[in-house]
Amino acid sequence: MTTLAEDTEELLTLGTATLYEASGLDCFLDPAFRPAWDGAQMVGRAVPVSAQIGDNLALHHGIEAAGPGDVLVVDAGGAPFGYWGEVMAVAAQARGLTGLVIDGGVRDTQQLASLGFPAFSTAISIRGTVKSWPGTVGRPITLRGRVVRRGDLVVADRDGIVVFPADEYGRVLAASRARAEKEAAYLDRLRSGETTLDVYDFRQLGVPDEAR
Repeated sequence: MTTLAEDTEELLTLGTATLYEASGLDCFLDPAFRPAWDGAQMVGRAVPVSAQIGDNLALHHGIEAAGPGDVLVVDAGGAPFGYWGEVMAVAAQARGLTGLVIDGGVRDTQQLASLGFPAFSTAISIRGTVKSWPGTVGRPITLRGRVVRRGDLVVADRDGIVVFPADEYGRVLAASRARAEKEAAYLDRLRSGETTLDVYDFRQLGVPDEAR
């Protein structure tokens, strides 16, 4: 059985849309989460963090608690503060973290891109933070209606983010591979001149009234 690290390239090639569709799970994060720089993508295991609005102390604790292959997934209340920047990204990379997802803001986006550190946020903001509340690390959090638990699988790319339980990983990967193969066959049929109505058997769903 392969490891998550070994499957990373394949997961990113499959992409979040295929993983979501094939999973049969309600596992996508709100589309408000967007990459902080073009081309950012990540695969890793979730380390949930809860931070107080305008306070990034919990994120510093999260970096310490996480390790190789982990992704910090942070509930910062969606507030547009600069919770994360170049310094924290360097610290995270030194510990082997593969990325950040935060309901809140990040800054230093050019530096994050130069470092190749994937960050997905709901805001870009230079507004400063305080360091007063240590928050929680490792406990389940809820991001805009989606519960995230420690060890959940996180895959993020320019299309979106999926988060699903680790015990679903093998099934989701197998289903995604099958879906990708089926779609490749559909593309060949479309290139040969068939229509999407025929390829997907949509004609049985009804015929529109003709324009007159």
